[in-house]
This record gives sequence, C-alpha cells and structure tokens, in this order.
Amino acid sequence: MTYAVVLDTNTLGVLINPRAKHAAACIAWFEAMIHNGHHFYVPEIADYELRRELIRIGSKSLDYLDRLPEMREIDYMPLTTEAMRLGAQLWARARQEGRPTAGAEALDGDVLISAQALILQRTEERQVVVATDNVRHISRFTAAKCWEDIDPATAAP
Repeated sequence: MTYAVVLDTNTLGVLINPRAKHAAACIAWFEAMIHNGHHFYVPEIADYELRRELIRIGSKSLDYLDRLPEMREIDYMPLTTEAMRLGAQLWARARQEGRPTAGAEALDGDVLISAQALILQRTEERQVVVATDNVRHISRFTAAKCWEDIDPATAAP
C-alpha cells in the first residue's frame, strides 16, 4: 500500500526552498517517495499560507512553488464548500473540548488541511497522511507524521 501524502505548509516550504534547514534531506525523501509510488497533494490553504509569505519577502522560491505541480506527482486540493464546512466542525469541536489549535480569530489552516485530508481519505484507496511538523494539532483530526517519519520504502511497488 502506498501513501497519499498531504503536504502541510511548513513541509511544502522546506521542499521548495533549497536553502531551508533540512531541505536536501526533504527533497531526497520526496524523490524516494515518488520513486516508490506514493502521491502528493497540496491543500490550497497551504499554498496560500506559503505563497503570501514568499510574496512578502520577495523570495525566488515562489517560481518553484508555481512549477512544482508541473514537474512532479502532485495534485492541488482546492478549498471546497465541503472542506470549509468540515473544517468549521473540527474548529468548533476543538474549542468545545477546550483544546483549540489556533486563536479564536484565526482562520486555522490546521483544521482546513485536516478536513481536506479526511475528505481525500473517502476517495483514496491508499492511506492518507499529512506530512507536517505540527503533528500534535493535526493528528487530533487525521493521520499526521513528520515527513522524516514517513518511510518511503513502506510500500515499494
């Protein structure tokens, strides 16, 4: 079984910035994952969160972010009404439990990424996992691991 890997904003940022800490290791992991038949998804909210910062700082990595889906096995996951509604439910549940994942006024990308991963799981025949450095928040809603902990050889073709 191969993974459907949903990239969180931070993991996506490391992947597209060759000067980021651990970039070489992340790129090698990404290539190994693709080689072994795993597939990647970029939630639109993750693209937005990363893109706005790259534009703000004038980063050349923006060009790579734009070309990434053309070059690799990556699909974009548009924000849909279904994802927004499920995200709202996750957001409310976290607050009702007294364990919010962001401030009360925040859009809370974590719940939206989690919602998109949950929706993807309904249609994927493979295991869906969010690659993130924020495992504590996202794993409350869906499967999540640090990218370093997702073994590319888990399911070689």
